[in-house]
Amino acid sequence: MTPQLTDSDRALLAGDSGSGMALAMRVLTAVARAMGATELLDITGAHIDGCLYQGRVGLDFVERFAADGARVKVPTTLNVGSIDLLHPELFQGDPAEARASRRLMQIYEDLGCRPTWTCAPYQLATRPALGEQVAWAESNAIVFANSVLGARTHRYGDFIDICAALTGRAPAAGLHLAENRRAEIVFDVSHLTPALLRSDVLFPALGHIVGAGSGSAVPAIVGLPAATEDQLKALGAAAAAAGAVAMFHAVGITPEAPDLETALHGRRPRATVEVTSAAIRNARDQLSTLAGGAITAVCVGTPHASLAEMKRVAELMAGRHIATGTEAYISTGRDIAALADAAGITDQLTAAGFTVVTDTCTYVSPVLRGAGPVMTDSAKWAYYAPANIGVDVIFGSLSEVIESAVAGSVRRDERLWSG
Repeated sequence: MTPQLTDSDRALLAGDSGSGMALAMRVLTAVARAMGATELLDITGAHIDGCLYQGRVGLDFVERFAADGARVKVPTTLNVGSIDLLHPELFQGDPAEARASRRLMQIYEDLGCRPTWTCAPYQLATRPALGEQVAWAESNAIVFANSVLGARTHRYGDFIDICAALTGRAPAAGLHLAENRRAEIVFDVSHLTPALLRSDVLFPALGHIVGAGSGSAVPAIVGLPAATEDQLKALGAAAAAAGAVAMFHAVGITPEAPDLETALHGRRPRATVEVTSAAIRNARDQLSTLAGGAITAVCVGTPHASLAEMKRVAELMAGRHIATGTEAYISTGRDIAALADAAGITDQLTAAGFTVVTDTCTYVSPVLRGAGPVMTDSAKWAYYAPANIGVDVIFGSLSEVIESAVAGSVRRDERLWSG
C-alpha cells in the first residue's frame, strides 16, 4: 500500500528542499508502505538512537544529510553515544573508534539535535504529553513514552528515527493509532508476597517475564501497588529487552489503563498469566550467568539513573566504601549529572568509590577496566552485557548490589526471594 502524501510531502520527496531531505522522505515512505500506513502524520518531537557508533554505515548515512545542510524540523533529543564526552578518559577502546564516535555524535548536533546523550529522555524538563505524537527510538524510551506518559510512538530504530525528525512526519500506523494500543495478554501479580510487591527488584524481574511472554503484543499487568516512574522505567526496559514490547498497561497506574476493561478495549485477553514468586526468582536466575563468588565491578543506571536513584545509592553507601579491587559505576544523563553535582550527590558517590558515567552506558561502551564478573540491578544491563562486552553477570536488587560492592563478592538477601 502506497501512503497518500500531502503536497509538502511530495515536495520533499521531489528534492525541493535538497537531496538529504529527499532521502529522508524516501526512507520514511518506504517504512510507511511496509507498515501498511495509508498516510503520514505530524510529530511534535523525536529521540534518536542511531548516535551510538556501530560501524561506518551509520556515519556515512548521517553525513549525507549534513553535507546537504539538512536540519531537523522538530525538537529532537539524542540517545547515548559510544563515548562519555564529559569524561573521555574513561574510554578503554580503540582510539580510531573513539574518533569515529565523536564524529558521529557531532554530526547529529550539526543536524540541529539537542546533545542530551541519554537513554532516558523522559527525565528531561520537557517531555511529550498524553496523546502527543512523537517518533522515539531506543527501546526503553519508547516503552516509557507509550506506557507511562501516554504519548504515541511506534518502535523505531536507527535511520528511521532521524528521517522522521528531519521531515517532522511518521507513518500513521502501529502504536500511533488507538486501536493498536489495546492489551492482548494479562499478567496477574496479585498473589505475590507483600515483600516482593514492596521491593524495587520486582519491576525489572517482572519486566523480564512480561517481555519473554508477550513478544510484540501489548501486555496489561494487574495487581501492582502504586509505582514510581523509576520502577516503571525498570519494568519497561526489561520487557523491551526480553521481548519486543513497545507498550504496557499497569492497571490503575498508567494513564490508558484506569481499569482492565479499558486496557483491553472491552475485549477478552488471548491469555492470562499468573506471576508467582517462583517465577520472579527464576527471572533473577535467567538474568545471571553466575550464582555467586567474587565480583570485579558493579554497574547501576541502565536505563540512566534519575536524581532520586543517584541519591538512593549515595544513601546506601553513606560512611562506607567500595571494596578494594572492585569497581563501581553509575550511569546517568548529563542533565541529571548536573543536578547531582549541584546537590553534592556526585561528591558523595565518588568519595564512596563510584565512578559517574555520562553520555554513554557501561554495557555498550568499553569503560570497565576489568573483565571479571559484574553485579547489576538492571535487567537490561544483565540481558545485554554478556554478549556486548563479554562479562559474566549477577542480577540482584539494588541493596544486594551495594552490599556486594562493599564486600567484593556476591551478597544475597534470600528472604526477599524466598516467596
